[in-house]
Amino acid sequence: MNKLAVVITTPPYSNLIITALNYIEAALHSDIELIGVFFYQDGVLNANSKVQLASDEFQTIKRWQALHEQYHLPLHLCITAAEKRGMSDENDADNLIHPAFTISGLGELVELSTSADRLVQF
Repeated sequence: MNKLAVVITTPPYSNLIITALNYIEAALHSDIELIGVFFYQDGVLNANSKVQLASDEFQTIKRWQALHEQYHLPLHLCITAAEKRGMSDENDADNLIHPAFTISGLGELVELSTSADRLVQF
């Protein structure tokens, strides 16, 4: 069986994030085992529950949450990248980071990349 890991560096308001979500959904519907998604650089903004997208725009956080719930898809959030973007203030971290996301470090990215047959970045 093919194992896939995905790295997201694209912010939630980019059109490329829709491509990434479509790619992930296609993988989940095929014989590819998706072992995890790692959010890095501006991709960590996908986990920010305070991001306000216009109602007529694609609601990425809701889609990530649905994928996590439906497929038990691991969503790893780079804590260092999140901190650089103001998302891990100890007093407010629980309110900023959506609970579907797991706070991780770059070690998790290394683990995903060594365990996967393919690593794709969006």
